[in-house]
Amino acid sequence: MSQSISPVVEVQCYHCGADCEDHVIVHDDKPFCCEGCKTVYELLQENQLCNYYDLTQNPGVSPDKNYYAGKYAYLDLSEVHDKIIEFTDGRQTHVNWFFPQMHCSSCVYLLENLHRLHEGVISSLVNFPEKKARVVIDEQKISLSKLAELLTYIGYEPYISLQDIEAQQAPKTNRTRLYKIGIAGFAFGNVMMMSFPDYFGLGDTHLDHHLQTMFSVFSVVLALPVFFYSASDFFVSAWKSIRERFLNIDAPIALAILVTFVRSLYEIGTQTGVGYLDSMTGIVFFMLLGRYFQDKTYSAISFDRDYKSYFPVAVTLLSRGQRAKGEGQGAADFPSVIPTKEVSNTNNQSPVTNHQLLVTDLQPGDQILIRNKELIPADVRLVSERAMIDYSFVSGESTPIEKTRNELIYAGGRQIGGAIEVEVTKRVSQSYLTQLWNNDSATQQQQNAQQTMVGKINYYFSWALLFLGFGALAYWAVLGDLPRGINAITTILIVACPCALLLSDTFTNGNMLGMFGSNKLYLKNAQIIENLSKIDTVVFDKTGTLTLPDAAHVQFIGKPLTHIQQRIVRTLCEQSSHPLSRLIAKSLQHVPHEQMVSDFQEIEGKGVEGKLGEYVTVRLGSATFVSNDSQEVTPLQDSNSSHVYFSFDGKVLGYFDIQSQYRDNLVDTLKSLKQKNYNTYLLSGDKPTDVEMLSELFGSLKQLNFNQKPDDKLRFIEKLQQQGHKVLMVGDGLNDAGALIKSDVGIAVSDNINNFSPACDGILEGSQLSKLPQFVRLAQAGRNIVIQSFIISVVYNIIGLSFALTGNLSPVIAAILMPASSISIVLFTTISSRIAALRRL
Repeated sequence: MSQSISPVVEVQCYHCGADCEDHVIVHDDKPFCCEGCKTVYELLQENQLCNYYDLTQNPGVSPDKNYYAGKYAYLDLSEVHDKIIEFTDGRQTHVNWFFPQMHCSSCVYLLENLHRLHEGVISSLVNFPEKKARVVIDEQKISLSKLAELLTYIGYEPYISLQDIEAQQAPKTNRTRLYKIGIAGFAFGNVMMMSFPDYFGLGDTHLDHHLQTMFSVFSVVLALPVFFYSASDFFVSAWKSIRERFLNIDAPIALAILVTFVRSLYEIGTQTGVGYLDSMTGIVFFMLLGRYFQDKTYSAISFDRDYKSYFPVAVTLLSRGQRAKGEGQGAADFPSVIPTKEVSNTNNQSPVTNHQLLVTDLQPGDQILIRNKELIPADVRLVSERAMIDYSFVSGESTPIEKTRNELIYAGGRQIGGAIEVEVTKRVSQSYLTQLWNNDSATQQQQNAQQTMVGKINYYFSWALLFLGFGALAYWAVLGDLPRGINAITTILIVACPCALLLSDTFTNGNMLGMFGSNKLYLKNAQIIENLSKIDTVVFDKTGTLTLPDAAHVQFIGKPLTHIQQRIVRTLCEQSSHPLSRLIAKSLQHVPHEQMVSDFQEIEGKGVEGKLGEYVTVRLGSATFVSNDSQEVTPLQDSNSSHVYFSFDGKVLGYFDIQSQYRDNLVDTLKSLKQKNYNTYLLSGDKPTDVEMLSELFGSLKQLNFNQKPDDKLRFIEKLQQQGHKVLMVGDGLNDAGALIKSDVGIAVSDNINNFSPACDGILEGSQLSKLPQFVRLAQAGRNIVIQSFIISVVYNIIGLSFALTGNLSPVIAAILMPASSISIVLFTTISSRIAALRRL
């Protein structure tokens, strides 16, 4: 018999909005879920910042319960301090930190009013799209570590990783390109305006001739910075491609700019014409604008993260190993070590003084403290009695593994439960996690410019264009009409310049990037759109990708539990560090605690027990653990779920059936992919579960692969590619990193895009996974739009070339035809891509 749990009346915390459950703290006639939320409210009230709550309902974030004194002491180390700050003059220090918790206008309000919370904060300015805040402080009044503590105290813990310390990130905004676009746009508009008399056949009078000469001189002056500054990227790119013996799309564009500019100077200087400076400046402006439009999209998201992004900057050092000390040195004598307050170790011994040590300075033999949910940065040996290690970050296996004293724990594991002591066996750079990330597949370059559709078209188009141009020049030169031949090659390069192809590609993909982003798929660059349009095989990870993280279907099977028994179960679960206990507790989150339960004891690998009053024993755990000597319970052999049994006063009442919870619309997603003839596979590091259901969704048992290590996933992707398949890999963890990078398109699924994901081609918000088939179809539509717009440009080119080859095309017609072609391409691609998105998303 199954039983559902009835919720009690909910009371929400005034600060963070979380359910207060049975423990409600009332202050100032407002409910709070914990002392942390109440204290933050008091702090804001004291500093007259309660407008914070007027902007958004329940805007706050509950302070980190895993915070400990001295957590940010490493920020005051000189080698860390100097790399974290952006600027200091000895009086003011500027830092620019990332805050994943920032989510609404109230967050912006509070972070920009930090100066009212501490006199050491001079100012703070929020960049909401990037979830960053630039804070200016007076370090005579507040240190970096104290600033981080203040921010954590009010619920906005800054994210600082080892990658931030070891590498300086390139600025997000390329201001140089903006300057080049501005100069080119200004020159194009003014040169075109001064060319209007030529467009309309004016200039017959003597006065008009003088004005024409003056306008021509002004046009040259405006064109000079465009040619030498704004267009420099095209010349540099073209030269590099020529040195590599490859003709990229910038080469004919650079040649067209050069010929147009030189021809214009010649005509204006000899007064034999008005030149093509409007066309030249227009080419540069539209090309730069299209590239900027494409590259600007979602600069706030980082796709090139390595394992250092996950690592803490420092760890708590308990003792320095003999191999690390050297002669006559103690822990306090070492650089990068800073003392913090005393803490008690996990073996209930006397407190030990510990220190903050940079993880890069860890040496074999060092003993360090790893707290609840902290990542283990190096391969270590367990010193404490036991630990529960979650390896899902590395292997994909969702069930934590129990470790006992002296067992080896690999880097990348995460401790679940209380703090543990471990001894380092290898440096961070030699750990298993580092070796996994540095797999050759993670560094190899997958892209080849000649393999892209635009690259292939450009390759043949450019050679054909040069052949026609020089062929026309040679033809008229042989006939003795060299000026006509020069006019032919010039107008050919202007009219048939492949800029329309580049415009169609950049503006279409720029629009597509925006459409994908508005639907929570953030692609690394435009090339990924073309790769996505070619895929024929989709490979899924299971844990965290197809299933929801920290969520499951929990149902009690057996004799219905009374309300007090439900309270007992929840209380027992919250005394256990086992992940299944957390899932049961979450399913009972609306049930109050039972205060009468005491004498808790968790038995390793078996379960947890307690006493109700003095005589009644209650147990939760495995079948053999909860039964007494006179009663035997046979464990159920069900691979599709986990079972946790409950006994009350020696009598087994039943068990909790816990099944993974899959994402919404998963059936429709896989069905849609199969209807479009895509091959679908499952690669999971987890044990075989839900095999019958998944085999039906994926088509057969052959499509399912369980117990897959990271190397196994990588080899599987390589095997598919060797068979000629174009592979899309969808995963979520570091165990998928090699497969994500090796695949033709790798998409990391995250339920918070600002959480750090493996290096990938795109980041997809988990709630949007069901739209994966639509995303693929939209990418294919984008590819078709590029082809269609190229056909339009070819029509323009055929019309222009039919006149240019004869040498009879006038500068006026050439000047009008080029921008008309470019503008029509921009309009066509913009409108078409938006229509395609509306139809498919």
